[in-house]
Amino acid sequence: MSKAFTKESDGEEELDGNPQLPQGVKNYITPGGYQRLKDEFDQLWRVERPELVKVVSWAASNGDRSENGDYIYGKRRLREIDRRLRFLSRRLDNAEIIDPKQRGECDQVFFGATVTVCNQRGEEQTYSIVGIDEAEPGRGWISWISPLAKALLKAREGDVVPLQTPGGPQELEVVEIRYEAL
Repeated sequence: MSKAFTKESDGEEELDGNPQLPQGVKNYITPGGYQRLKDEFDQLWRVERPELVKVVSWAASNGDRSENGDYIYGKRRLREIDRRLRFLSRRLDNAEIIDPKQRGECDQVFFGATVTVCNQRGEEQTYSIVGIDEAEPGRGWISWISPLAKALLKAREGDVVPLQTPGGPQELEVVEIRYEAL
């Protein structure tokens, strides 16, 4: 069957490693995460897309498009950019910005918290609970819908929380909770 007769998904699909937002869940995001998404949207919309449109237009004016690499690959990249713009637009429109600094002194773990935990081997690790679009596990930024964040939510300093991992159950002790700009 020709691609012309197949419908591309217009729902929120996994794109560039960003997971689909669960049904009925708000898109919580920190101010920094919102700004990064907005900056990416602006870069694609104001810089990359207009430059690519010029290249595709020039390539189309060269005649035969069936073997014109600039035209073929330009159109493909244009579709990728448009798909990413739609995705970012939906995420930005549905974003609920929560500033961790506004929480002040709080002794319980909520969205935006930076939490230091100690595992059973005595190793301390620090995690910041952020929106799904800004999660970077390598930096210690975990999505608020991740199993680790769900285990930590509503815990207080000194609490021991159970965590089910692929290696078996673990217990993490909450050592410190703070709210700061990310």
